[in-house]
Amino acid sequence: MAGLDHSKMGLRKPMEKINKIYGPPGTGKTFRLIRRVKAYERIGVPLHKIGYFAFTRKAAKEAKERMPIDQNKLVHFQTLHSFAFNTLGLQEENIMQPYHYEELGKKLLNDCEADFFTTDYNDLVKRSEVNAVIIATDENHHFGPIMASLENESSLFIEKPLATDLVESRDVLNKIKSTNVDAVLGYTQRFRRRFLAVKERINNGQIGEATAVVVRAFMNKMAPTGEVRLTQDRRHLTPMVVSGTHSLDMALWLLGQQAKPVSIFARSTEKIMAELGTKDATFGVFTMEDGTIFSMNICWALPKVWPGAVYGLEIGVVGTKGVIDIEDTHRDVILATEYNQGPAYRPEGLQLEATRNVDFLTSFPPGDIYNGDLWGPLREETNSWFTRIYLGKDTPHATAEEGHRNLILTMAMDLSSKTGKELQLPIDPEELMKGL
Repeated sequence: MAGLDHSKMGLRKPMEKINKIYGPPGTGKTFRLIRRVKAYERIGVPLHKIGYFAFTRKAAKEAKERMPIDQNKLVHFQTLHSFAFNTLGLQEENIMQPYHYEELGKKLLNDCEADFFTTDYNDLVKRSEVNAVIIATDENHHFGPIMASLENESSLFIEKPLATDLVESRDVLNKIKSTNVDAVLGYTQRFRRRFLAVKERINNGQIGEATAVVVRAFMNKMAPTGEVRLTQDRRHLTPMVVSGTHSLDMALWLLGQQAKPVSIFARSTEKIMAELGTKDATFGVFTMEDGTIFSMNICWALPKVWPGAVYGLEIGVVGTKGVIDIEDTHRDVILATEYNQGPAYRPEGLQLEATRNVDFLTSFPPGDIYNGDLWGPLREETNSWFTRIYLGKDTPHATAEEGHRNLILTMAMDLSSKTGKELQLPIDPEELMKGL
């Protein structure tokens, strides 16, 4: 058990034939569990009665391949999701199939009164009348639609990120540069009045040059719980990569030309969300080229009943001539009711997971519903993009280069946390991905 740190691992002996091993990455949990399986096999426990469950297919496959036993007999070396699926007796027809997406697409066709429908994005972006494209697919499936749209040289609005893989993100950025296409990313909070007002004051020199920036973001755990179903790759399911990118982008946008990070040191904790294969929180400190320090802290493990629907943010910017302190926790408009508020985003068929009777209104980042329409930052962002396309006006949108930078920095925080070392920046995308 080389590398096993007993100070960080607690082994609980079998209790009701369930073995639980806790510990951070790299401490030998998989090694110990495999050894336990071998021990059960030696004392005659039938292999079909031994279950080894992981959060990802990759982890389950790796464990199975490491067993010196006929792998065909290891029928319960699988993900927890597969085990639940089989236990419930569900069949393939119970899973979303392509024809289901087609049905949803046709419903959207009617809702939007559109004049064209397809299940193949290539058919859509190559149409002669298409000159601008919004990429709002699942974040794990941005690469293909973006590259197809770039071949048509369409203006692009891309919901963050460019891609979930840094190498793909780099390739997308290079393609955007080579085609000279106007491509922007969806960092919605740039379109809120309070942040625009702060940006204007900083640009006008009201606080001089920044010397220190502090950011704290709190989220309840409904967000990561919902994200689990979207990817098997838990490297990309972290507080920083999924959600911290918004507050990181805001801080760097406010800093402007001073936002040139040269190093990052970070730490994470995973006492609550480990069961979902992710972390609770990540805290980090960036050092800028001019010596400015930037503390970036996010926790998304607050209880599901936390009144803020999604995001509570605090930002402090200290300058040589002044300070700006932003309190964006939404505690100024509070609703208390006997009715369950549930999550802010409620797609058709969603089952509420928690009873939440108190709500901080306006805490849902995209905006709020009035009379069936969404009002707020997402609406402003979209309308501003139309203005950008048709009138050629400059807008607060994040550039593709800024989007790629943000992805690198969030993943760099995760890598620093994993290694326990300060990382020097910039860092090669391939090197970073290998480290994660």
